[in-house]
Amino acid sequence: MARIEIDALRHSYDGSLDDPGVLALKQVDLTWQDGRAYALLGPSGCGKSSVLNIISGLVRQTAGRVLFDGRDVSDLPTERRNIAQVFQFPVLYDTMTVEQNLAFPLRNRGVDAARTRARVGEVAEMLDLVPLLKKRAAGLGAAEKQKISLGRGLVREDVAAVLFDEPLTVIDPHVKFELRRKLKMLHEALGLTLIYVTHDQTEALTLADEVVVMADGEVMQAGTPQELYERPGHIFVGN
Repeated sequence: MARIEIDALRHSYDGSLDDPGVLALKQVDLTWQDGRAYALLGPSGCGKSSVLNIISGLVRQTAGRVLFDGRDVSDLPTERRNIAQVFQFPVLYDTMTVEQNLAFPLRNRGVDAARTRARVGEVAEMLDLVPLLKKRAAGLGAAEKQKISLGRGLVREDVAAVLFDEPLTVIDPHVKFELRRKLKMLHEALGLTLIYVTHDQTEALTLADEVVVMADGEVMQAGTPQELYERPGHIFVGN
């Protein structure tokens, strides 16, 4: 896991910083400690997914730096940042079994077979996927597929951070509570550095040690759920 610093981050999807009104990110400075859970909370278009994709390297920021444990990774491609990312819609290999999907990130990195089996078993147990391990992913429902996607993000032990981009949006409301509970449990059990993007206040306040509230490409306030609720520093945050 890693300490992640966002230093003077600014971004425009057309590459120009001349007009502040069209910037996706106007100025973002954040420091996230190793092993803690953070939520980026805000409405659609506020810049939270842009921050996440810049951290992972899927998007190159226009200005500013991203540092992992003090090392500038701004120019590193995604595959060299040692990041796991879980998206809003499950990213799976439908022709593989659940077990093969969970094992793929480990096998792709040359982890030995015994350790791969053990780790897959641990994650499958935590996500209640053990009865499904021999089934193909193609025949499963949305909730089960997203559990597998979560498991693929969590199965590696060497990642700098696990990034979640609204992974419960497509899940039925009655299943969301259980998956939030599982994700919280996994974070506590595995000591992950976890960054979670959401527009759902309940998810943010439930999952995160610290919540970063964003609007219009800026950070309105960052703090613990209790601090934000009891001492909002901005009208937007209070509302």
